Amino acid sequence: MNGDPVVDGADLPPPDAARLLGDVDPPADRPYVVLKYAQTLDGRIATAGGDSKWISGEEERAVSHALRAACDAVMVGVGTVLRDDPRLTVRLVPGASPLRVVLDSTLRTPSHALLLDSDPGTVVLTTDRAGDGDRERVRGSGAQVRVLPSGPGGVDLPAGLRVLRRECGVRSLLVEGGARVITSLLGAGLVDRIVVGTAPTIIGAGTEAVGDLGIVRVAEGIALRNRYVCLTADDIVTAWDVCYARPRRA
Repeated sequence: MNGDPVVDGADLPPPDAARLLGDVDPPADRPYVVLKYAQTLDGRIATAGGDSKWISGEEERAVSHALRAACDAVMVGVGTVLRDDPRLTVRLVPGASPLRVVLDSTLRTPSHALLLDSDPGTVVLTTDRAGDGDRERVRGSGAQVRVLPSGPGGVDLPAGLRVLRRECGVRSLLVEGGARVITSLLGAGLVDRIVVGTAPTIIGAGTEAVGDLGIVRVAEGIALRNRYVCLTADDIVTAWDVCYARPRRA
């Protein structure tokens, strides 16, 4: 059908990092946790072969950098480190880079990983499944290594968040993936805000942003409230507060 679109760039505000983050009010025992990822219109964060560069446009990626600059720390899982070798620094916008955090229960992070450079600092959260040699290797690459209890999928997430809050002074934590980390945090009820950049692309089979949460009824799903929507040149960015309708599994 011909005619003007229902929504165009004049109808929605430009991205505002403060509004995307929402009301940063961390609990006493952990940081305020914000999930941020880019996905295709059909909910994929990578192709079946693992390619994700680039799902979103440059302006949407600049939003991610602005969120990094607004948070105390940015965290990914080791799968993202091995697949993408991210720097996790602020480059596309003005601002200081936050502390970088990696969840890596067996210390598979390679010594040459870009996020192990000296500035800003990096903390690797691991478990006693990591050998002494790998602990010294990662420390020798410039990172702090914190050994924590094991959880259902690797590092015990509540313990890791407590360490970041109490020992590292992290009040706001931006989590950029991957899917396993996103799913684990949502499943454990540890997410306060979610920010999603949706690209006008469909790829079919691929990596889902969120995996199985054990939800069998729609009414038991995780509710999202206080919507904020903005446009970039190519993508739609949406943000919500996360509201849990039932106690989450450990």
